[in-house]
Amino acid sequence: MNKVIRLFAGAVFASFLMLTAGVVNAQTTMDEYMVKWENAKNYTLAILDKMPDSGMDYKTDPKAMSFKGQIHHVGNAIVGISQGFLKGSDPGFEINLETASRSELAEYVGKCFDYGKKTIAALSAEDLGEKIEVFGNTVSRRQVAALLMDHTSHHNGSAVAYIRVQGAEPPAYVGF
Repeated sequence: MNKVIRLFAGAVFASFLMLTAGVVNAQTTMDEYMVKWENAKNYTLAILDKMPDSGMDYKTDPKAMSFKGQIHHVGNAIVGISQGFLKGSDPGFEINLETASRSELAEYVGKCFDYGKKTIAALSAEDLGEKIEVFGNTVSRRQVAALLMDHTSHHNGSAVAYIRVQGAEPPAYVGF
């Protein structure tokens, strides 16, 4: 069963890489990006909604994040990366994952996406083009914003695999 999960997760990730390879060369406006951002938010929340209660703490491996850990990580990354590299301020909210209910986790992740959107939208064209050091790489803030979208897709793909293992049907993906 673990082999099937890993194979499925690998296939999802490979598909994601092929899709994003074409996007790297595409020119996307900020308005287009923000529509995609809202879709990513809604899709993440739909994924959370589809997991049965019995699967919220499910892990594919003892060393892996739980399902709710995957969803929490998406939100935390948006906030942390926005603060660290996209000139974001203190978001003014947090959550204790250990005690959080599904609805509290959904509210938290929604706030994280809203915070990220506000932070990215506040960047000027000059800010977006500015090259900065990020995780040992010199990249533009525009690339950091793209990284947030890629990171979200990566963990959403993992979460979808978790849902399927629990015998539930994940939400349909909406790309645009």
